[in-house]
Amino acid sequence: MSHRYHNPVAIRFGADTVEQLPEVLAGRRAVLVTFPEADSLGLVERLRGILGSALLAVEDRIEPNPDVSYLAGMYERFWREHADCETVVAVGGGSAIDTAKVLMVGTASGRFDELIALLARGTAFVPPRMKALIAVPTTAGTGSEVTPWATIWDRAEHKKHSLHLKETWPESAIVDPQLMLTLPDAVTVQSGLDALSHALESIWNVNANPVSDTFAVAAAREVLATLPALMRNPRDLALRSRMALAALKAGLAFSNTKTALAHSISYEMTLRFGLPHGIACSFTLPMVLARAVGIDPGRDAVLASIFDGDLTGAPAKLTAFLRKLGVETEFGAYGVSENDSRAMVLHALDGVRGKNFIGAAIA
Repeated sequence: MSHRYHNPVAIRFGADTVEQLPEVLAGRRAVLVTFPEADSLGLVERLRGILGSALLAVEDRIEPNPDVSYLAGMYERFWREHADCETVVAVGGGSAIDTAKVLMVGTASGRFDELIALLARGTAFVPPRMKALIAVPTTAGTGSEVTPWATIWDRAEHKKHSLHLKETWPESAIVDPQLMLTLPDAVTVQSGLDALSHALESIWNVNANPVSDTFAVAAAREVLATLPALMRNPRDLALRSRMALAALKAGLAFSNTKTALAHSISYEMTLRFGLPHGIACSFTLPMVLARAVGIDPGRDAVLASIFDGDLTGAPAKLTAFLRKLGVETEFGAYGVSENDSRAMVLHALDGVRGKNFIGAAIA
């Protein structure tokens, strides 16, 4: 069988690689998009020193899971004030990088509602204006620094929009584990489990290929081995580096396959029940793994390599791993009834991401 793999993002990895931002910018001007706490942590001041006169402005009013209610004003002001700026530098977790991806896509009118209308059509379009994106993750989980996707939430309408264009791949990713040393425990767990979900979801996936499998297996094994140790030693740079590399590999895996059933379920869990994304997309992993086993011998072999050949006991091992990190694996623990959970899974299987699951057609 033939396979294809594509990822155009130039990657720099290692402690203090954030200092290489001027080299990556290569004389271009930039707007910094970052999270609100970056200022109090001294990160904004450091970035001002690194970027110097290349830094035009700082956008730090980023909210978790960017919603249309506040993106609209930010987007339209950004394109009024910074239309001539060449580059967006996103420093933060998935929400900061997602917000930057939204800002980099310019509509003809400069209006946000035009962008939402284009996304609602569900077909690809060529943006009339674009900016380059340099992504600098401060969490080890989303993989957004090496994917073209961004999620825009509309909580008032109980729906989400997915931004995914060939133009929204980041130009460069700078993965500096030192920036992750101050992450709170909750964010460390949530982002680490997001990376685990990306790795596993890219394996029980109809779009899987040998290259994505290589990244996914390495990522999953590293998260399973490293995350508990990191929670005991959160200031350990070596452990942070291992988790950052695992998350990067998971991102490289699902950048080509997209996600599958666990993520499809997660969207409703976040919209309706307010569950943080990293938990919402990982608490069902044992259940989805149990559904995946036995469907395809090739997929079974790849999954078994993560669990030392014991695929029969893998769902229980995964459940124990999650519970040791304080994550319950039953819908009822999050206020979802048995009937609602069954309906939610069936609905998720019919979703765009759910159809990527290898068992979707026979569910």
